[in-house]
Amino acid sequence: MPRTKKKNGRGGQHGNVQPFSDEDVSIETLSHCSSFSDTASVADEGGEASEDTAQEDFQYKLKGFIDSTVDKSAKTRQGALDGLKTAMATRILYEFISERRMTITDSIERCLKKGKGEEQRAAASLACLLCIQLGSGIESEEVLKTLKPIFKYILADGSASIQARQAVATSLGLCTLVAEDDILDVHATMECFENLFTRAYARMDGTCPSISPQTSQLYTNALLSWALLLTICTASQLKDILRKYLPKLPKLLESEDVNMRIAAGETIALLFELARDMDTDFEFDDWDELCNKLNALATDCNKHRAKTDKRKQRSVFRDVLKAVEEGDFQSETIRFGTERMTIDSWVKKRTYDAFREFVGSGMNYHLQANEFIRDVFELGPPVLVDSATMKAMKISRFERHLHNSAAFKARTKARSKFRDKRVDVGEF
Repeated sequence: MPRTKKKNGRGGQHGNVQPFSDEDVSIETLSHCSSFSDTASVADEGGEASEDTAQEDFQYKLKGFIDSTVDKSAKTRQGALDGLKTAMATRILYEFISERRMTITDSIERCLKKGKGEEQRAAASLACLLCIQLGSGIESEEVLKTLKPIFKYILADGSASIQARQAVATSLGLCTLVAEDDILDVHATMECFENLFTRAYARMDGTCPSISPQTSQLYTNALLSWALLLTICTASQLKDILRKYLPKLPKLLESEDVNMRIAAGETIALLFELARDMDTDFEFDDWDELCNKLNALATDCNKHRAKTDKRKQRSVFRDVLKAVEEGDFQSETIRFGTERMTIDSWVKKRTYDAFREFVGSGMNYHLQANEFIRDVFELGPPVLVDSATMKAMKISRFERHLHNSAAFKARTKARSKFRDKRVDVGEF
C-alpha cells in the first residue's frame, strides 16, 4: 500500500536495555503517526510536551533494542527481539521501522543463522511482524527476498531446532501472504509445507505414523500455513490442489494429535468453500465417507481422549460438518473501537487467525489503525475517532458497568432468598 514517508531526525547511541514490561506497553498504546490517541488523556499528562517526551523515550528504547540484537550475549539478543516484537504487535511504527528496515532485517537474518532455538523462534516471529508493519509493497518484498532462503533451509533441515522449524513454518506462511508478488513462488512455498504435513498421513491400513508431539506441531503449523496460502491461489491452482489433496487430507483426521485433527478439519472446510465458490455444483466422490468421519469426530466419546480435547474437537467439527454438508459457516462478530467486522467465511477466519497469531491482544488496535490489515479485510481507511466520541464511549461503558452491578446484586439477593434455610418451603 502506498504510504507517505517522513524522515525522523532523532538519533544517538544507546546501551543495552531490557525488554518491555507490561507497564511499558501500556504507557502509550497508540502510535504517534496514528490519529487514534485520546486527546483528553494527553491533556491530563501535560499536553504535547509530555506526549513528545514519551515518544522520544519510546523511540530511544526501540533503538536500544535494535542495537542489542547484535550483542554477544544470546540472552540480551533474545530480550531485544522480544522487545521489538511486543512494540510491533501493539503499535503502528511504520515511519520508524521503514527508516531502519534494512538494519532490522540484517539482525533477523543474523539471529536466524547463528542463534539457537528460542532466539531463532523470536527472530522468525519478528520477521512476520516487520512485514505486517510495512504492509504489501516493495519494502516487505525485499524483507522476504532476504529471509525466504533461510526460512526454507531451516524448514527442511531435520537437524535444526524443532522450535525454530515450528516458528518458521508459521512465519513463512504469513510473510508470503503479505509480501510475495509472484503466484508461482507462492506455489513453490506451498510445496515446502506439503513436504512436511503429508508425512502425517495415516497409512493405508488406517494406522498413524509414530510422531513426537513437537514434530506433530511442526506438521500442524505447516498445514495451517498451506491453508492460508490457499486463500490467494488462482482458480487453476485450486483445481489442481482439490484434485490432488482433497482425497488425501481426510487421512489427517486419524491423527492422535487433536490440534492436527482440528487443523485438517478446518482445511477441508476451507477447500469445500473455495471449490463451491468456483463451482456451485461441486461434488466430491468420497463425500459420504468424509461426512461419516466428520460426524464421528463431532460426537466423539472415546474414553482414552482428554475431556478438554474432546470438547474442543466436537465444537469445531460440528461447524466443519455443516460446512461440508450444507455449505454453512458459523459467523462471528469482532468489535474494535466504534467499528465491527463479521467473520463470515472460512477464508476470512483462516486469515484473521493467522494475523492474530502474531499481534495477539493488539489485533483490535491493528484492525483500527493498520492500513494494510484494514485493506486485507476490506474495512476502508482508518476511522478517525475524536475525543468527544471517545468520551461518549467511556460514559456508555461506565453506565453498562453500573447496570451490570445492579443486576448482579439483584441476582445475588434472589439466590440468597432461595438458599436461606429459614425460608419456609411452603412459600414457594
